[in-house]
Amino acid sequence: MNRRPRQKQSHGRSLVGQTFDVEVGPVAHGGHFVARHDGRVVFVRHALPGERVTVRVTEGDEGSRFLRGDAVSVLEPSPDRVEAPCPVAGPGLCGGCDFQHVALPAQRVLKAAVVREQLQRLAKLDVPVDVEAVPGDDDGLRWRTRVQVALTPDGRRGFRAHRSHRVVPVDDCVITRTDARVEVEGEPVDEGVVSEAVSTSYGDHTFDVAAGGFWQVHPGAPRVLVETVLDQLRPEPGESCLDLYAGVGLFSAFLADAVGPTGSVHAVEGDRTACEHARANLAAYPHAAVTRGSVDRTLDRLDLEPVDLVVLDPPREGARKPVVSAVVARAPRAVVYVACDPAALARDVSLFTEGGYRLDALRAFDLFPMTHHVECVALLTR
Repeated sequence: MNRRPRQKQSHGRSLVGQTFDVEVGPVAHGGHFVARHDGRVVFVRHALPGERVTVRVTEGDEGSRFLRGDAVSVLEPSPDRVEAPCPVAGPGLCGGCDFQHVALPAQRVLKAAVVREQLQRLAKLDVPVDVEAVPGDDDGLRWRTRVQVALTPDGRRGFRAHRSHRVVPVDDCVITRTDARVEVEGEPVDEGVVSEAVSTSYGDHTFDVAAGGFWQVHPGAPRVLVETVLDQLRPEPGESCLDLYAGVGLFSAFLADAVGPTGSVHAVEGDRTACEHARANLAAYPHAAVTRGSVDRTLDRLDLEPVDLVVLDPPREGARKPVVSAVVARAPRAVVYVACDPAALARDVSLFTEGGYRLDALRAFDLFPMTHHVECVALLTR
């Protein structure tokens, strides 16, 4: 669940373990907050803007450009600070949740600030952002429908500490549903198939998904994402669509309904198993096709006429320039970009603006309460 630290070259005496007091500044992308000490930036977890805290350094040495640390004592708390609902959410403990110490409405304000800052800095756009709650969780808890756990040396289940290999035992993950599917890190994933039903104002579909394949972990996510994509694209009968990074065909199925038999939908997905399920899930639509392959290379070789609509739902690193350029070359009237990383979204939006598109609408959803993650859906028009 957590990114492991890269090995870094030492630049002097280690500062790990040292403590000092700081005034906490704004939230930064990645679940931490910006502070300064002795002229150097310190990225602090478990803090809030405006607080005065004692920081213990967790990464950095005398020559580091910046330090990382945990707020181990709160000297002047923010009014948005609350007691974490999980006993292992805190400095040196489970690294899965970044914001359990933050009141839920304030979590969404922080996420909105990150999305807005990334768009300002990377795309030179000043866009109002409101992170919306999504039905399907209980005050930000019990929403994960699938979770991967690690094992301690004595065989207990748990999660890794932040930027660490160390496993923290967790008996009850408070953001995970009691009926969630649990996978154990390093063990073979069940290759069976599960069915996921999605009911929206546009219709109902059931999707076959590999038990270990990708599917949104928040129960409210598929519906809200499908409805937002269709609301923004406004597909018309007879239009042609590209669904890139299509997974098992979630968006493709509803697009196929919308454009009808006189239109077309072409889904592109790199994962073999996901493609097999996408073909099965779209079997009722003769005007829908699925191509397996990496999106950048596939777009280069697909002999497609210009298309009307494009959906992009890339992995965390984003679509990047080759894909954006290939999409722009097909001159769609509208592109909807579904993003789980605001920095990648902002970089790609900048590429689209260079290609003659503008950001016309943006919605953000709290699909990952108690963490720093946020899902965005952006509409780009020519």
